[in-house]
Amino acid sequence: MRYFIELSYRGTAYHGWQTQANGISVQTTLEAALTQRLGKPISIMGSGRTDAGVHAKQQFAHFDVAEPLELTEALVYSINCMLPEDIAIHTIFPVRPKDHARFSANSRYYQYHVTRQKDAFQSSLTYHFRPILDIDRMNKACELLVQHTNFKSFSKARANVTHFHCKLDFAYWKHTNEDCLTFHIKADRFLWGMVRTIVGTMLEIGQKRMSLDQFEQIILAQDRTAAGRAAPANGLYLMEVGYPSAVFSDRG
Repeated sequence: MRYFIELSYRGTAYHGWQTQANGISVQTTLEAALTQRLGKPISIMGSGRTDAGVHAKQQFAHFDVAEPLELTEALVYSINCMLPEDIAIHTIFPVRPKDHARFSANSRYYQYHVTRQKDAFQSSLTYHFRPILDIDRMNKACELLVQHTNFKSFSKARANVTHFHCKLDFAYWKHTNEDCLTFHIKADRFLWGMVRTIVGTMLEIGQKRMSLDQFEQIILAQDRTAAGRAAPANGLYLMEVGYPSAVFSDRG
């Protein structure tokens, strides 16, 4: 039997989603709680690997067990009690044997949060960036971005992928309030470090330190060294993972 888990987490204390040799990960923490509660070794596969310090409002993972589980609110509650306060399971539901948390996903939606004012309660959850930004120029850069599909210039150099093509559904900046600015981006897939590098480069555009022509040349260069520095991890959120509706057909 295969089950999907829908969860969220605050990534501040973790060395990313994936199990790491040099630090605690969300995956390892979740596997330990499931193994303890279900009384058998549980391995999980996530929809994607978020970097150290990156957060997820919605993440999915799957795991397999030999016998069907009795899915109750009490089961989810008990596992949540075993998890630290910065990881929360929302639901567990059965799926078909071939449904896969990573390979069945057909979209991911991220947000990046920037604030001009320092906030003692949000320091690990937003990027404090003081310079005034020209949001109109940044959105014109977004219009250029969605016209392209090869984003090698925004991928970490050591990315182990067969190609660098992603189909963007949208990309835009929007003021949350007077001091907060949020970048929204959705695509069928993302490269390692892609969103943070796009954000870091667009902050150069917002400060008028880079022209729109220069930005497009960076995209066309297909060279990571041409782009700006990556924005810090603490402002990035995985907001939504999309799947074909059939994946949820057995969800209660």
